[in-house]
Amino acid sequence: MTLPTVEMPVPGPLTAAADAASAAVATLPWWAAALGSLVVAYLLGGIPWGVVVARFYKFDLTKAGSGNTGATNVFRTLGWRPALITVLADIAKGAVPAALALWLTHGWTAQWHRDLLVICVGVAAMAGHMYSPYFKLRGGKGIATGAGAIVVLMPKVFLLLLVIFVVVVATSRIVSLGSLIVALAFPLAIWLLYGQDRPALLAFAALGVPLVFW
Repeated sequence: MTLPTVEMPVPGPLTAAADAASAAVATLPWWAAALGSLVVAYLLGGIPWGVVVARFYKFDLTKAGSGNTGATNVFRTLGWRPALITVLADIAKGAVPAALALWLTHGWTAQWHRDLLVICVGVAAMAGHMYSPYFKLRGGKGIATGAGAIVVLMPKVFLLLLVIFVVVVATSRIVSLGSLIVALAFPLAIWLLYGQDRPALLAFAALGVPLVFW
């Protein structure tokens, strides 16, 4: 009895390009992957999406409310719909460079090395949001941008902090209070959910929380 032959699919151009990119990344020295990730994170983090969204409404965000360019000030001055767009864009500013850093370091054997790089990338994106190179070093608090990096690096922590934020804002009607309580709860959430296995993640709280209260 002759068994039927199964033809393997020929890799398409996108698959070939992805394989070539992965091979090229694998040859990068560690310092190039780290430096490239940090630069991209700061430049992406610096995009003032709150200002961009407000301009669609022909509104100058810097002359209303707190004057910050973040989603909280958009919510205060323009309402929840523009604020939702802003917060999603700000989260992406942290998530995209964090995911890029993980991809660039997929060949690194020590998990804590990868954790530390993604943490630094998340802090760099927050710094870009707070001190935008495109907006005279002005910005917002950086909490949504930091949350984007947390989604990639610590999804369980993100879900817990999201629940805390929603509960606080729903009961107090104060967005900034929810943001500050989430920032304070951040190190405890890391310790409870990841502290035993990946203590390096606590460095995110040590670096990111002071930025929020700066």
